[in-house]
Amino acid sequence: MRPLRRRGSRGQALVEFSLTVMIFLVLLMGIFDFGRAIFMYNGVAQAAREIARVTSVHSGGSASLGASAETAAVVTTQKGLIPNLGNPTYACVDIDKTAVAVAKGADCTPPDKAVKVTISAVYTPVTPVLSFLGDITLSSSSSSKMH
Repeated sequence: MRPLRRRGSRGQALVEFSLTVMIFLVLLMGIFDFGRAIFMYNGVAQAAREIARVTSVHSGGSASLGASAETAAVVTTQKGLIPNLGNPTYACVDIDKTAVAVAKGADCTPPDKAVKVTISAVYTPVTPVLSFLGDITLSSSSSSKMH
């Protein structure tokens, strides 16, 4: 013989499931969005490293840091990979990372000099979980010894 069920017990399970699945989906969307933010931050950091490396090899002096065709090609490639990537800023720094004022006509030459590249990108959350924070600026800098 079948056990007797109370009326509405199936309806109760449906309501409990709908409440639980909504919380689960909101958490899942938050994890997805946070993962995207971390992925994009890693891309910005990698872009800074790659641009600094190419600029240190193809510098052309401090007056034209970042003006070489090789550096421009890498910046274009990185902008294609990372959404909303801004333009990098370049600086000549000492090996201990203090900024160096370079006289006009002089250059940022080895062995004690390095190029410092700073770049940023604006991250816009897709899901409503992180959208209350608004747009987030992800920034990174990297230095590479001049070659």
